[in-house]
Amino acid sequence: MDIKSFLSPADVLIDASAPDKARLLQKLAERAASALNLPAERIFRELSAREELGSTGTGSGIAIPHGRIEGVKQPFGILARLKRPIDFNAIDDQPVDLVFLLLLPTAPAGEQLNALASVARRLRNPQILRSLRDAADCSDLFGAISAEA
Repeated sequence: MDIKSFLSPADVLIDASAPDKARLLQKLAERAASALNLPAERIFRELSAREELGSTGTGSGIAIPHGRIEGVKQPFGILARLKRPIDFNAIDDQPVDLVFLLLLPTAPAGEQLNALASVARRLRNPQILRSLRDAADCSDLFGAISAEA
């Protein structure tokens, strides 16, 4: 699945900041709620519930918080590069500096799982990670994550 189908350049953030995981998820939920015209609290609750099952910090400074949200019609993403890494209880115990928020519709569908797999695959690629961390601005960040493989 093409990341550009669920991530727009307007939803790419550079030098985002938050003191901790909970506040970062709250900020991302607020931004997503505004874009999707949904209650931020609903999004935040779902993301928090997912994190309670186990951290979405996948290692190497990456987190992919995600959840199925009532009212979401198609996959929606936000990519954020943090100004300062934060503790995310990642599987490798390393702080996180790249976060890809992914919201999915509540109805299960293969295409939605393809969105999550697509993000995870891109964020495991060392060359893409280097490009994301070296990006000078939001446009470069979007280009790095969405470039053809």
